[in-house]
Amino acid sequence: MKQIQQIATGAHFSAVSTDSFSELNEYVLPVAPGMEIQGKVFMGQALQATGAEISFQSFAPGKETGFLHTHQTHEELYIFVSGKGEFQVDGKVFPVAEGSVVRVAPEGKRSVRNNGTEPLVMICVQYKANAFTAQDATDGQILQEPVKW
Repeated sequence: MKQIQQIATGAHFSAVSTDSFSELNEYVLPVAPGMEIQGKVFMGQALQATGAEISFQSFAPGKETGFLHTHQTHEELYIFVSGKGEFQVDGKVFPVAEGSVVRVAPEGKRSVRNNGTEPLVMICVQYKANAFTAQDATDGQILQEPVKW
């Protein structure tokens, strides 16, 4: 089973790599006794993330999540980086492909499948719903320091 590689760490950052998205199928995520998801890797713990979880997942042609799921408090963003498929939320099915982004509220019953001929690769960002405010949108600060490479 493939493992996340640490690239660098410091007092205020961490950096990891899963290698190429084309190698995501080498990851196996155990979810319950006797149940594994091939091609999915969570990165939050390896990154020491404190405000969100992020995962990468690759679905081979013809593969799907295989179940519906919801969350208690977490909203999710699904960002599709390659391939074609279908997404389902609350029984509504719609196409997704490279460049598609889907936001699902915690209560949304969701699932995804690859009905294309190439791997369907996505990034999922999970975070607490209703936590971001208008004030957060202006949280960034441009520093008056030169960038030194």
